[in-house]
Amino acid sequence: MNMASLTAPKHYSLPTFLRPQSPKYPSHYPLLSTSSASQFCGLKLSFSTPNANAASPLLLPSVFAKVSKGSKPPPFTLKDQDGKTVSLSKFKGKPVVVYFYPADETPGCTKQACAFRDSYEKFKKAGAEVVGISGDDPSSHKAFATKYRLPFTLLSDEGNKVRKQWGVPGDFFGALPGRETYVLDKNGVVQLVYNNQFQPEKHIDETLKLLQG
Repeated sequence: MNMASLTAPKHYSLPTFLRPQSPKYPSHYPLLSTSSASQFCGLKLSFSTPNANAASPLLLPSVFAKVSKGSKPPPFTLKDQDGKTVSLSKFKGKPVVVYFYPADETPGCTKQACAFRDSYEKFKKAGAEVVGISGDDPSSHKAFATKYRLPFTLLSDEGNKVRKQWGVPGDFFGALPGRETYVLDKNGVVQLVYNNQFQPEKHIDETLKLLQG
């Protein structure tokens, strides 16, 4: 008994939507090579060249700023460098500077932390608290704060849950955690959002300008 042939006739062609497609990448998104590693705040970044047979295009960042001037940010409760839980509500009734930074012990983040330290008396005079947040664990924060004699609170946002809730934008398509500072007034309302990855010390200038003004 002859088996029916499953081969399509020569004149038959697959519909357009079933034909294999090569992914197209937007020409306006340049690819970064691995040689650019370690140039951004001391964090090692790695980028891979897209596979020609890949089924999906480059992933673009999906997190955008949710907390803006005039809004109240989502509450949080995190552990500080001493392992104690600290809630945002603790600071209600006084201005508070909340700054998100990429990681402990990286060059840019160390400069920023030391700049906040050197101006800490000015923040106290303005009646403001300073709180730094990154994804490092409490023991890393403890070592960082001790080494550089940081007089303010560092909170551990392991898993970057709060960073995502606040919508802190990343850099380089999300490969580098963003560096963003918020100033909340005594009622918990955001009065300033400042983002500057590569000039970490400018965050101190901008926040003091608002608090002292």
